[in-house]
Amino acid sequence: MRWQGDEESANVEDRRGQGRGRPLMVGGGIGTLVIVIVVALLGGDPRIVLQIMNQVQNAAPPPAAVNDNRPIETTREEEQLKKFVSVVLRDTEVVWGELFLQQNRRYQDPKLVLFRNSVNSACGQASTAVGPFYCPGDRNVYIDLSFYNDLKRKLNAPGDFAQAYVIAHEVGH
Repeated sequence: MRWQGDEESANVEDRRGQGRGRPLMVGGGIGTLVIVIVVALLGGDPRIVLQIMNQVQNAAPPPAAVNDNRPIETTREEEQLKKFVSVVLRDTEVVWGELFLQQNRRYQDPKLVLFRNSVNSACGQASTAVGPFYCPGDRNVYIDLSFYNDLKRKLNAPGDFAQAYVIAHEVGH
């Protein structure tokens, strides 16, 4: 998939440097079901998804951390993923914008929120275990970029297409 050098969205909010709180929700629900189906369609073993979710549910929540406004520590791979999801988000903005315009309507771009471990949204606090999600209460898409490591290594769904599908799917909500 060609994406490097393409326009990035201005609607990405990076909350990865904020403190971690105790997650109130853990995996399961429709998000897990969608991931299980995608993994199965891509030839992976969906039982691995269920094992991961079970392990996360039985794990202790991360300790609270202080948000001391230090710079976000990231790896080169994370920065590449941030650019990638920003380009994919921009592509969805362009496509949906054009489709809505054809119907004489205006598309409202969602914001993509990057986080680590847990995040507060208008839908409540969520941990990484819920996977990427769309919150209709604030019209934001939320993702912990570590999800892509699980998608590739544990769920046997590597590659740009699978990663782009995750963003496009959540925007579609």
